[in-house]
Amino acid sequence: MTDITNPKLIYAKGALFLFGGLLASALLIAERPSIKVAVLLAVAIWCFARAYYFAFYVIEHYVDGRYRFAGLWSFVRYLFRKDRRADPNNRPPRTWGENK
Repeated sequence: MTDITNPKLIYAKGALFLFGGLLASALLIAERPSIKVAVLLAVAIWCFARAYYFAFYVIEHYVDGRYRFAGLWSFVRYLFRKDRRADPNNRPPRTWGENK
């Protein structure tokens, strides 16, 4: 299977993800309509989004510059590799906001 390169298809895919998430969330809240369920669902979504960001951005830019994100399964394989120790000489350059 090849990568999607058509911008319209990429936007459609993103819209489908958004629609699926909104539909699933609405159905969960409709089944158990309470503030507690809505808040817990929002916290779970936020935490999963941050975990995904951690897997694809933080590791590559702050821990191991050699790592290239190719999906969550690639991240799981990366975690179990023995040679994943960060190489201090292979880190990206510091940005203006980082401490020395």
